[in-house]
Amino acid sequence: MDENTKIDSGIDISFFVPCLNEEKNICDSLNVILSATKETDVSYEVLVVDDHSTDRTIAVVEEFMRQHPDMPVRIIKNERINGLGRNYVDTSYHANGKHYMMVTGDNSLPEKSLVTFLYHMGEADMIVPNYAFGHDQRTFLRKLISESFTKLVNILSGYSLKYYNGETLHLRRNVVRWHSDTNGFGYQAELLTRLLDEGFSCKEITMANNTRTNGSTSAFKIQNIFAVCHSLLQILFRRMRKELFYRKRS
Repeated sequence: MDENTKIDSGIDISFFVPCLNEEKNICDSLNVILSATKETDVSYEVLVVDDHSTDRTIAVVEEFMRQHPDMPVRIIKNERINGLGRNYVDTSYHANGKHYMMVTGDNSLPEKSLVTFLYHMGEADMIVPNYAFGHDQRTFLRKLISESFTKLVNILSGYSLKYYNGETLHLRRNVVRWHSDTNGFGYQAELLTRLLDEGFSCKEITMANNTRTNGSTSAFKIQNIFAVCHSLLQILFRRMRKELFYRKRS
């Protein structure tokens, strides 16, 4: 099946749901998708990617599928940990929807926020969240790191988005065509700045998020820190190349 056929599949959106030891959270995430899609009446599919969990994540998802046979869920099982950035890109090739969005397996996206995303779907090439003051439920440290990362990306890229991580709604073909090459958590910043460079439209929307109640995040592992540094350098070098190219042309 070629890319054009997949884009015209009739499915409005593909949800990428990454999991790494999320047995206590994943059902809540899937229920958020189920409720939000019923409210907005969109056609969809769900691709749950298990990134080599060592708990019962897969068994829990399989039981959820038995209890909800009408929900279009597929499981992709990794034989090793590939990382969020790589899974995000790889799954876009397996997906069939016109649009593409991550809903994390840790239940960090409230149903109301997902409904907001879906109501704005199609209004721009990118629908980007902004967890403004009073809407961000993460810890002070997580918010501080996130705000610092956002400011740094804006300095390096020359743009002024309010948020560069997390759930963003894309045209799937743009993820396939312009994706980043990192395994780490900076993949969305690379993709967003690249698409802005290419002239794609962007709409920022204010919404709320949750903080995980079970388990811990892997965002601060040393390999992810190095991967984020790689993404920041990619953003800087791309801006330098762009400015040098336009300077030569003028």
